Formats: sequence, structure tokens, C-alpha cells
Amino acid sequence: MRVGCPKEIKNHEYRVGLTPGAVREYVAHGHEVLVETGAGAGIGADDNAYRAAGATIAKNAADVFAKSDMIVKVKEPQPNEWVQLRDGQILYTYLHLAPDPEQTKGLLASGVTAIAYETVTDDRGGLPLLAPMSEVAGRLSIQAGATALQKANGGRGVLL
Repeated sequence: MRVGCPKEIKNHEYRVGLTPGAVREYVAHGHEVLVETGAGAGIGADDNAYRAAGATIAKNAADVFAKSDMIVKVKEPQPNEWVQLRDGQILYTYLHLAPDPEQTKGLLASGVTAIAYETVTDDRGGLPLLAPMSEVAGRLSIQAGATALQKANGGRGVLL
């Protein structure tokens, strides 16, 4: 199977669907991995790190979408990515479909088989892919709130 990892294009998203370590694992299990150039820049992983792990570097997202059997992302695909998905392809990412009926329609029209990280359960019914992200979001919400309360940001300067 050829696994593709395009660069995330949603505003303020710096994560990447596959780290060089994940690429190494896919390659060790007989898969080919195609990573868009610059995809790992936000986490400090350059193209050479992906090459060293066994990935082929694609010049753009269009190549990744066109040549991959499975697409691995972090955030939901944007409208210009929906049209690049195709029947028989697998998409593995956070989808957050409930508030976005247009995305649902776009994915259905593409024929892609989409697997949402937030719906993956373990044998005890837990959400192993969602739980860590929820914990991080909860911790960051306190920092975001404290920042908003600072006088320099229009707040009263009092946290509690």
C-alpha cells in the first residue's frame, strides 16, 4: 500500500499526519510512503528526516493525493482537498463531521473511505486517539483564558 502524507493547510495547523518514526514503521512493514515536501516543517522534521526514514518526497499535495492508496492527515480535509480524494482511497484523520455538512457531502461525493480518529475505539470502548488531544486542549484552555484576562489583552488583569 502507498501511504500519503500531505502538508496540513488549515490555518494555524503545524502538526503533521506522519512523523519520520511513523514512516519508518510503515516502510518496515512493506509499505511505500509519500510525504509532501515541507510537511514536517511545523514539528521540526525536514524532508531529509523523512527520506532517511524511507519516504519519497512529493513536490506537492496533488502528487500525494493522486499517487496514494491511503491519505494520513491531522485535520479535516479542506474543500480543495475533497476534490482530490477518490473512490477506493482511504482517508485517516480527525474529521469533526457534525458541524460541517458540506464536508460530509464532499467526502461522500468523492467515494473515499474516511476513518475519523475521534471515532476509533479500543477494546474497552475508550477513545485512544481522541483522549490525548482532549487532555491537551483542556490544559491549553486555561492558558488561553489567562492570556485573555491580561490587561494588555483587554482583561481586568485578575485571573481568579
